[in-house]
Amino acid sequence: MLSPSPWPALRVTYFVTAPNQADLDARVESLLLEQTVELPRVALRDKFVLENIVGRLVSVEAMDADKHRVIIDFPIIATADDPAQFLNVLFGNSSIQEHVMLADFDLPSDWPGRKKTLPGPQFGIAGLRKIVGVPERALTSTALKPIGLSNERIAQLCGLFAQAGIDIIKDDHGLANHSFHPFIERVRACQKAVRDSNRASGRRSIYVPNLTGTPSVVLEQLKVAQDEGVGAVMIAPMLMGLPFLTEIVAQHAKVPIVGHPSFGGATRIAPELLYGKLFPLYGSDATIFANFGGRFAYSKETCGRIARAMTQPSIPGLTPTLPMPAGGIKYSQVADVLSFYGREVILLIGGGLYEAGDDQALRTRAGEFVRHVAEFKK
Repeated sequence: MLSPSPWPALRVTYFVTAPNQADLDARVESLLLEQTVELPRVALRDKFVLENIVGRLVSVEAMDADKHRVIIDFPIIATADDPAQFLNVLFGNSSIQEHVMLADFDLPSDWPGRKKTLPGPQFGIAGLRKIVGVPERALTSTALKPIGLSNERIAQLCGLFAQAGIDIIKDDHGLANHSFHPFIERVRACQKAVRDSNRASGRRSIYVPNLTGTPSVVLEQLKVAQDEGVGAVMIAPMLMGLPFLTEIVAQHAKVPIVGHPSFGGATRIAPELLYGKLFPLYGSDATIFANFGGRFAYSKETCGRIARAMTQPSIPGLTPTLPMPAGGIKYSQVADVLSFYGREVILLIGGGLYEAGDDQALRTRAGEFVRHVAEFKK
């Protein structure tokens, strides 16, 4: 183990699979070089580069016969205070190596460029709670789906859920600027439905449109959505790009960002790091992730780590954010899910409501869902 690095360091933890010591040594050496200089050590002759750019090994620890925890310090100056280059140093070339998984990282406490580079969430738990007017209990959410409905029908569903008292009514992440439900018309219709319902009930339900497309399209969609008065917007950072998310948060967004996990499985990044740490660091105020026991494969332990990473961030000064478990949660599981996560959660149920039946049954089940959450005491 080396002594502490002589410069402010981005400390990164990787899980490295290697069948023998020779392979492990080679793979660790590759990690030290690939993320910054991308040259063999014998080709490095510049003293500044050798002393201030090349990664420094902190420790190697066996986890089992083939898997090892490798901790490396990279100089934070290698990130150039740029959100894309930060990812490049964190897990650029090495993400292509199938024997490496990105497990965790720590930022230097003395990194003056952090706020400029990685703005973090601008609203977080407190901001979202203030917008929906729910200071204490868990929040309720559902999704408008499926693709292919008319805007009129989507707006009807939006109004129905608002009337039932659901706090956050979001587009399904598959709702884009399709010909059968164009974005601008959909946002206007859904926002009107929620606004009319809130006026009648006194509640503060919000509609959350899905923004998707090229950067210029997404920025125009954001402008339209904010002009219409939506309470938040949803973005899939792994589809749009995490650096683009930072630009949206720092320069354009006036409402909270809900991060969607689509394409998040196309990486070898630990889910608790990707959703629990990177999404908030790049600006998400709430993050959807696959709940245990549903359509996806995350364990209860992984989901617990994701939620804790959001509500109890390890990065000093980072605003806590809300976990949003989803993906096949059944109506009958509400009590169990709330018992697991507690009140700092947005409980997202889609299909578990829709399978109730026609609109009357759907409205009844949605209302029961809201009451169940409101009355729940852990």
